[in-house]
Amino acid sequence: MKDWARKARGQRDSKARQLVAWLNEHLKPGGKWSDERVIIFTEYRATQNWLQEVLAVEGFTAGDRLLTMYGGMDTEKREEVKAAFQTSPEVSPVRILLATDAASEGLDFQNFCHRLIHYEIPWNPNRMEQRNGRVDRHGQKADEVLVYHFVGKGYKERAGRQSGGQASDLDADLEFLMRVALKVETIREDLGKVGTVIAEQVEEAMLGRRTTLNTEKAEEESKSIRRMLRFERDLQKQVQALMQQYRETRKELRLSPENIQKVVEVGLALAGQPPLTPTRTDDGKPCLRLPPLKGSWAACTEGLEHPHTKEVRPVTFDESVSRGRDDVVLAHLNHRLPQMCLRLLRAEVWAERGRSKLHRVTARVVPDGVLGAPAVVAHARLVVIGGDSHRLHEEVIAAGGLIKDARWGGRLNVGQVEAALAGATGERPSERVRAKLLELYPALASSLASALEARMRDRVDGLQKRLAERADKEARDIESILTELRRSIEAELNDPAYIQPMLFDDPEMERFERNKEAMRARVREIPGEIERETAAIRARFADPQARMFPVAVTMLIPATMA
Repeated sequence: MKDWARKARGQRDSKARQLVAWLNEHLKPGGKWSDERVIIFTEYRATQNWLQEVLAVEGFTAGDRLLTMYGGMDTEKREEVKAAFQTSPEVSPVRILLATDAASEGLDFQNFCHRLIHYEIPWNPNRMEQRNGRVDRHGQKADEVLVYHFVGKGYKERAGRQSGGQASDLDADLEFLMRVALKVETIREDLGKVGTVIAEQVEEAMLGRRTTLNTEKAEEESKSIRRMLRFERDLQKQVQALMQQYRETRKELRLSPENIQKVVEVGLALAGQPPLTPTRTDDGKPCLRLPPLKGSWAACTEGLEHPHTKEVRPVTFDESVSRGRDDVVLAHLNHRLPQMCLRLLRAEVWAERGRSKLHRVTARVVPDGVLGAPAVVAHARLVVIGGDSHRLHEEVIAAGGLIKDARWGGRLNVGQVEAALAGATGERPSERVRAKLLELYPALASSLASALEARMRDRVDGLQKRLAERADKEARDIESILTELRRSIEAELNDPAYIQPMLFDDPEMERFERNKEAMRARVREIPGEIERETAAIRARFADPQARMFPVAVTMLIPATMA
């Protein structure tokens, strides 16, 4: 018997034969590995071990082409498997991830995989949904995600029927589970979650108590969820509008990759750290090597090591360079490196005179087509404070004018100032010209300060309408939220399913009545809460006051005069 069991263990059933054929067709066509990947889920660890042996015999495990993931796996090893499967097929040889449900939650495998096979279907559709979500999620690059599972012969011919035989019949079980799989996807698309909609029916079918799948009642009960989804779709529109606002803000604040890089370069220099080193990715995209940093700055290199190859990756400040790849790290504004540089720059800007390492005055050359005469520009921090001393707005403003005949030659408008600053190069004028500009500055300072004050007034006047609109919007939003809350509570209280007599014992009924009274009390409180919250918003935006803090001066010299 043992000999028979050992022989049978290595034999392939029809499912295994179909799987091997599928793998040869899609992952190893013509005997040569492609870049395609697949996750194969099993319900049991024993099945996983057996399937691994079968695939080893067929040549699918050599050279780290197949990795496994299962419950109780060492955490470090688990992370290694995850990193290998999420790394580009050009770098990592793995093509097959053989997993139990331990890999179905909390792990994302969408980078380079869009195929998934349920070798065994779980009884609980929630777990099936969790499995599918490993590849069917945000960031998936493929146009479609392909999910497979096995059915008996003749399924297509019987697909139109709602029953497939007795539940003890394997083909009937498989066909029932196939309908479950399709329904899971349908309900998931409609509702986002299948929850308990069909879980109980699957269990009944596997116990021989059911041969059909009925979700009408559950879908009827899900109407409230559908209403919520409509709200979420409206929310998506708001998110898109906010994204557009975000892009406009980035442009307005000049948060370009080049400017962020300049901030980091200056910050590293002020901190006495070595500079960034230009380099390129394998396909020629420009990026930067972060040198070994000292002291607390060393923490900026955390996360640069590739989780699979262990190579230290370069960084970029350009999201378009890092998008969809893992061989370069995006140093975004919230990354430790730009954050530390920004904190240092802010500290230097407001440091006491004589203690700052950062110069408050600079001179730069601009092309002759940008300016016809030298110009001086002042920069200041503008803060608008509300009625309760709440900061409503903050930005950096700039104002300046031309220098003609060694005196103030007239104020530049906002567009001219922006164009002049944008045209500034990294080149400094000659020492003789810089000395002359310093000599002239005392005669220019008063007019420059007046130009900055005028710019502040113009900007605050322009902000008045925007701040008033913000106040109105925030008041409307809080009123809308609280009004919707009141309606939801009232609908719950008036729901026949909620108010019908309950078969509770006395303590349960007492708690039920207390809950109802608490809900009624909350409804009564909401009108007053709306009044208080909107009044607080109006007070916060009332009588805005502007404060200005001069920061720096930039002198701009046409190239022919530099």
